[in-house]
Amino acid sequence: MSQPDAIIIGTGVIGAAIAFEMAKAGWKTLSLDRNAQVGHGSTAGSCAIIRMHYSTFDGTAFAWEGYHYWRDWADYLGLPADANLAQFRETGCLVMKTEANGMLEKHMKNSANLDCPFEDWSSEKIIERLPVYSLDSFTPPKRMDDPEFGQPNGRKMQGGVFWPQAGYVTDPALSAQNLMDAAKQHGAEVRTGAEVVEVLTEEGRVAGVKLASGEEVRATVVVNVAGPGSAIINKMAGVLEDMTIETRPLRQEVVHVPAPEGFDFENDGTIVSDSDIACYCRPEHGNHILVGSEDPECDPHQWCEDDVHFNHDFTDQWTTQAMRYAQRVPSLGIPSKTRGVVDLYDASTDWIPIYDKSCLPGFYMACGTSGNQYKNAPIAGKMMVALIDYCEGGVDHDVQPLQFELPYIKRMIDVGFYSRKRPINEESSFSVLG
Repeated sequence: MSQPDAIIIGTGVIGAAIAFEMAKAGWKTLSLDRNAQVGHGSTAGSCAIIRMHYSTFDGTAFAWEGYHYWRDWADYLGLPADANLAQFRETGCLVMKTEANGMLEKHMKNSANLDCPFEDWSSEKIIERLPVYSLDSFTPPKRMDDPEFGQPNGRKMQGGVFWPQAGYVTDPALSAQNLMDAAKQHGAEVRTGAEVVEVLTEEGRVAGVKLASGEEVRATVVVNVAGPGSAIINKMAGVLEDMTIETRPLRQEVVHVPAPEGFDFENDGTIVSDSDIACYCRPEHGNHILVGSEDPECDPHQWCEDDVHFNHDFTDQWTTQAMRYAQRVPSLGIPSKTRGVVDLYDASTDWIPIYDKSCLPGFYMACGTSGNQYKNAPIAGKMMVALIDYCEGGVDHDVQPLQFELPYIKRMIDVGFYSRKRPINEESSFSVLG
C-alpha cells in the first residue's frame, strides 16, 4: 500500500473502532495486529458487558453515551443488510447495594443527572426476578482457605439498583470484526500477523513502526491500542517518563457454569454486580452463567511481565469464584470440569483508561482499559479522532484539554479526565468496576 496517514496498533474492539472513526473522518489508516485474526486478543476473552453505572460522573456519562451505539449497532456500522453482526442482548444489570459502594447513592445521582433510567429495587423485587438468590450477606469476601468462608455474617442484603438498558454482546470478537469491516468500507487497511518491534522517530516526532519481519512502515501518526501489550509499545516509543498512570497486564479468570436446575438464567436472569461476594455475572448461551471477579483485597493480583507469557490454565481462583457465587445461589451446581476464560486486563494504576497524546508528537494512546471499556469502544473511537485532530492542529492538550461533546446525550466532557498525567483518581473503585 502507499504510505498511510496513521498506523493503529491493535485490532481489538477499541482499535477497530478507532480505525472506523478515523477512516470515516478521512484518515488513511493501516491497522496492525500480531494475531492471525481481528479481535482475537483480549477482546475475544471479554464478557462484553454494556453497563451504565460508574463511581465517577465522567465514567457514567461516557458509558451512557456508549450504550446507544450498541442499541443502534446496525445503523452505526452501515454494513450490508446480510452482514453477520454481533448481537446486543438487553438483559438489564442489577447492582447489589453494599457499604463498599455507598449503597449506590453516588451511582444513582450520576444516572439521575444524566437522565439515564434506573430502578431502585427492594430485596423482595430481587427475589421476584431471581428466585434462586439468597440475600444473606457474606462480606467481607474471603478466600476458600479462610475457615469462615461461606458463613453468612448475620446481616441481610438491602436491595439493589437495576439499570434496565444494560446488557451484553454475544460475540465480542465478531463485534471488533464488524467494526473493522465497516472501517474497510471507508478505505481502512488492516494487516494481521504483523508484530511491531520498534517505534520509529525522526526529528523528535513519530515516523512509523518497524515489524518483526524487518519491514518499516512510515506514518506521521501512530496510535497505541495494543491492549495488555500497551506498556511494551509505550516503552518502545520512549513515552513512559511523563506518565503518572502506568499500565500493566493483569491475569484474570472467568468461570463458566450451568444455571441452577429449574431456572432459565439465559432468558430470565440478568447481569448482576455483587460486591458483597466480590463477583459479577451475566447470562450465557446454553443456559449457562459467566462469573467474574470484582477484585477483592483478599485476592492476590496476578501481574504479568508481558502479554504473551502467562499461565493459561485455571487455578484455585476458578473454584474460589464459583464457590463465592454459590453463596448467593445455593442451588448452583459446580461441575468438576472447569470451563471459562483465562485472559488479561490492560490495568491502569487507577483502573480508569488513558485516552491521550504522549510526550512524543504524533504518538497517541488508548490503553489502560482495565477490563471495563469494551462497552465504550465506539465513543472512545470518536473521541480519539477528535483528540488527534485537536493535537495535530497545534493545540497542547496537556495545557488546554479538549472539551468533547458526547453526540447522543449532548453533554460536554473534559478529555483531560483520561490524561496519562492525571493524579490518581481517588473516586475510582480500583477494580474492574472502574
